[in-house]
Amino acid sequence: MSDRILIVEDEKALRESLAYSLEREGYTVDTAGDGLSGLDSARRNAPDLILLDIMLPGIDGFEVARKLRMEMNTPILMLTARNDEIDRVVGLEVGADDYMTKPFSMRELIARVKAMLRRVRLIREEISQAQPGMAQMNQPLVFGNLALDIDRHSATINGQVLELKPKEFDLLEYFFKHPGRAISRETLLQNIWGWEFTGDSRTVDVHIRWLREKIEENPSKPLRLVTVRGAGYRFES
Repeated sequence: MSDRILIVEDEKALRESLAYSLEREGYTVDTAGDGLSGLDSARRNAPDLILLDIMLPGIDGFEVARKLRMEMNTPILMLTARNDEIDRVVGLEVGADDYMTKPFSMRELIARVKAMLRRVRLIREEISQAQPGMAQMNQPLVFGNLALDIDRHSATINGQVLELKPKEFDLLEYFFKHPGRAISRETLLQNIWGWEFTGDSRTVDVHIRWLREKIEENPSKPLRLVTVRGAGYRFES
């Protein structure tokens, strides 16, 4: 069964070109020309990946991403017509997993799509392999007042459940498994996002900032998830 991709793009020529190229790669493709139609299609068809333009009639891509993130964890690759850092940061903050600036290479887009879907398959395989062996469930990992239950995909601080976005949880799990080590942004991108990042590493910094707001008493002066100048980040256990 082929992966299903939803394209939400108001520019008809680009929408059709994307659909044609992805269908040639063997994907099942749904398309929408505005934000509301995109939301409806995502809810009805449960795609494995969403290509989402920012500038859409009705409601824009930011609002579409925000609504989708409240309902599902489907990876979102955001498309922007401007090479504007504000667009990229806002896109990441509302839940996009990656972004590409127009005009872009179709070859690069397909490579990004394949890598993101590969990451989705790996996660599903891990879940399916874990389900039959309930007796083999991992014990929660605990560092001080912070606990991480990988099998239940939940985290708590002082016994209170943390509302973590998918990538925030993945980051926290990675840090839990590598305490005390300085970890570069590039390493985090490759292990958490599962693809080679071709732009800057702002996406990591944004997610780290979100995570600090949830696990640090004073996010502006972190004691648990610290910056290592020139090296990346380190989780102090």
